[in-house]
Amino acid sequence: MKHYALAILLAASAIAVDAQVKTSAQEVATPELAQKREALKNLIVTNYLGMKNSLVISDAKKTSAYAAGFADALSQFKFKKLTLEEMNASTVTRESIKALAKHIAESASLNEQRKDMETLSAQLWTIIDKIKPENITLYQQKCPMMGTTWVSNDKKIENPYYPKNMLTCGEVIAEK
Repeated sequence: MKHYALAILLAASAIAVDAQVKTSAQEVATPELAQKREALKNLIVTNYLGMKNSLVISDAKKTSAYAAGFADALSQFKFKKLTLEEMNASTVTRESIKALAKHIAESASLNEQRKDMETLSAQLWTIIDKIKPENITLYQQKCPMMGTTWVSNDKKIENPYYPKNMLTCGEVIAEK
């Protein structure tokens, strides 16, 4: 009977120690995973801003390169802490954005890139709070004359759609 009680006590102790080890391992992994997630969010936003800024200077090759990086980073991103309905809607939006980014990456035409960027930017804003890094503020900007929107990390207006004629045409309409 003593051996049986001792075996139960040892088994219970082993389970408790195992639970503590698992908890410690999770605590160690969580900050590392959070850092990787933030780095991926930064990569997504950096590539989007690169696309936008390349359109401002009318550089189709750079726009294509940033679009490819944006699509790749977005492909790696997993939504977290959403309801099933939010997850489904966000996933559909992400897939649409990725398809637009891939089309931008494959295009050598600034006009086509800008047209796709208009749709991409409008869709991106609908999920921006789920993919933006915690440490930055992003602004939705709009050219009131043309009705087009884009996302920027600066309040300064640099219109990516009409840089030759309307570079500073626009206003900040939202902030996140």
